[in-house]
Amino acid sequence: MPTIEECAAFLRERDGYLILTHKRPDGDTLGCAAALCHALRRLGKRASLCPNPDITEHFLPFVAPYLGESGEGETVLSVDIAEPKLFPAGFAGGPVELAIDHHPTNSGFARRTLLWAEKAACGEIVLELIEAMMGGLTPEEADALYMAVSTDCGCFQYGNTNAAVHRAAAKLLDYGAHVAALNKALFRSSSPARLRLEGQIFSTMRTYHQDEISVVVVTREMLAACGATEDDTDDLANLAGRMRGNRITITVQEQADGRVHGSVRTDGSVNATKICARFGGGGHVRASGCTVDLSAQELAAGLLEAVEQAMA
Repeated sequence: MPTIEECAAFLRERDGYLILTHKRPDGDTLGCAAALCHALRRLGKRASLCPNPDITEHFLPFVAPYLGESGEGETVLSVDIAEPKLFPAGFAGGPVELAIDHHPTNSGFARRTLLWAEKAACGEIVLELIEAMMGGLTPEEADALYMAVSTDCGCFQYGNTNAAVHRAAAKLLDYGAHVAALNKALFRSSSPARLRLEGQIFSTMRTYHQDEISVVVVTREMLAACGATEDDTDDLANLAGRMRGNRITITVQEQADGRVHGSVRTDGSVNATKICARFGGGGHVRASGCTVDLSAQELAAGLLEAVEQAMA
């Protein structure tokens, strides 16, 4: 695996960058891509983010200045992507020259892989990479990477939060990240439709094993009834975990393309990666996902059975 200095040297040498974010992009992949794109442009490089139709209105303002018009580039980079099936639909194809990732399940698809699986967020890696490449960050880059690290840790409330990610956040504050405004926009602002959707989720949630397991199914019908869009579904996977006594949360959501996405969140006592691997997915020990061609109820039942077997 290349060192951070070797990756920085590689980025200084090349040009014509296309940066990939993953399907159903979250704040980590988008924040990493935006910060890296901004830094590369500071170097005088041509750089843009690959079009990704899954970007929601919630995150669009943070990445709009960096979005390209095509899915082609001379030098393709990926951030926070573990395997090719997670490439965005806007990608025209071609070899990935450098993958920057923190998923232990990374398949090694790129010609070069900077993989630090011990990191809570990919944003921590990109922070060190930009420092090695540029000597420091601008406030714009700090904002993007604060979004990356804070969203992947649930505003530093999830089980993956550790001392290292707090140190990274503190460094981003020193670089000028606008934390108060970011926290308000990312964690304390919800649309009326989102609040109605949360009400439906809590009213239909099922629990098992003395409330240690929570199962949530989000259907297209529920979204329509609440007047909700994809922009209102961010971070639903962690919603049911707020219930006292919960250890494992299973969230299943019907997608617009007819497929079904499942997410498993655990306290670490059950390996979420192994659970989702049964359905072709993966991720982290405490947080993993999968997308399948089953019905929502079938996937929910299958994930519950896998969790119960792992707990036995």
